[in-house]
Amino acid sequence: MFNKNHFQLIRRPEVLKLTGRSKSSLYQDEQAGLMPKPISIGERAVAYIKQEIEAVVGARVEGKTTEQIKTLVSDLHAQREAK
Repeated sequence: MFNKNHFQLIRRPEVLKLTGRSKSSLYQDEQAGLMPKPISIGERAVAYIKQEIEAVVGARVEGKTTEQIKTLVSDLHAQREAK
């Protein structure tokens, strides 16, 4: 799913545009395991991996169930840890 050497980081406003969600809905989705959590890029800054967000948006477009999306997000986090 990922090119080993290329990750594009995006900030929260772009994630909100890509997903069409509100900020509070994004936070709720992160807590529920329906959206990948951001990574720290500084002492007070976070960003999201664009490929992960696109994977979740694609799963929603494909009509995946909530449980399938939770599994996808869990797999994405596991891939992050493996790198």
